[in-house]
Amino acid sequence: MVPETQRTPSESFKGPPLEPAEELSNPKKQPLTISVALMYAGIAITAMFVLAAIFSPLMQSWGWIQDPTAGLTNPIHEPPSAAHWFGTSRQGYDVFSRTLFGTRAAWQVVLLATAMSVVIGVPLGMLSGYLGGKVDRALLFFMDTIYTLPGLLLSVTLAFVVGRGVVNAAVALSIAYVPQYYRVVRNHTVSVKTELFIEAAQSMGASTWAVLSRYLFLNVVQSVPVLFTLNAADAVLILGGLGFLGLGLPESVPEWGDSLRQAFDALPTWIWWTALFPGLAITLMVTGLSLIGEGLNEFINPLLRRENWD
Repeated sequence: MVPETQRTPSESFKGPPLEPAEELSNPKKQPLTISVALMYAGIAITAMFVLAAIFSPLMQSWGWIQDPTAGLTNPIHEPPSAAHWFGTSRQGYDVFSRTLFGTRAAWQVVLLATAMSVVIGVPLGMLSGYLGGKVDRALLFFMDTIYTLPGLLLSVTLAFVVGRGVVNAAVALSIAYVPQYYRVVRNHTVSVKTELFIEAAQSMGASTWAVLSRYLFLNVVQSVPVLFTLNAADAVLILGGLGFLGLGLPESVPEWGDSLRQAFDALPTWIWWTALFPGLAITLMVTGLSLIGEGLNEFINPLLRRENWD
């Protein structure tokens, strides 16, 4: 028997066997859970909307679909048929064409709004959590104040002030999401900045920018992709609400919310197709992005991943 004083640390410590890291990283060993299966379904749904946004102008140039802004040449309130797959609206617009082009408008506003939120919220959260003191307290109070306001109410108010347009709608949406990124990144930064590798970098004379960019950034942004997809799903709903209220995009731009607003008066007369297809597009796009976010949450959160795989 080896004396206790001659044992190595690995021999003297008899803890429970650790699960190999490759079991979590090797996709062949990962069971297909419900969340992962739904995430794949969400990716398929989202990819369908991406393809629709990319190819809708090409389909129009090839003559496969009509011009979404040309309504005088079509009959009014024609039900779905071979000539008009989704029917026509009160203005004579082809509902199928406007639904496809509404995908482009939705992606433009949603991606711009969420990107602006990330660019503003993540750096502010890192600075606030790392510096602390009065800066942290002031930013935390300001962000908490914005966070308590309902997102739709805040977006409607800002949209009324800045006016209609893709950029204006994106700005109105992004303000409501900045506090979410700020709070998540700030809380992670507060917990990570006390780690030994951060203290070692500080003791070696690393500047604040070096610590934030080289040591903190990748350790505090793990939850940002999940939050990005969930905020994108919420932004689709809010954009539809703004369009329904007439505060979204200009009338010349096909938009799902505006299509629902124009179809609202025709619903009592059993003209269902003008509201069904834009509403179904909103529902499917929100569902796809939400499923991706939930699946990413399982991959990023090791505790949730282990719980679902056990």
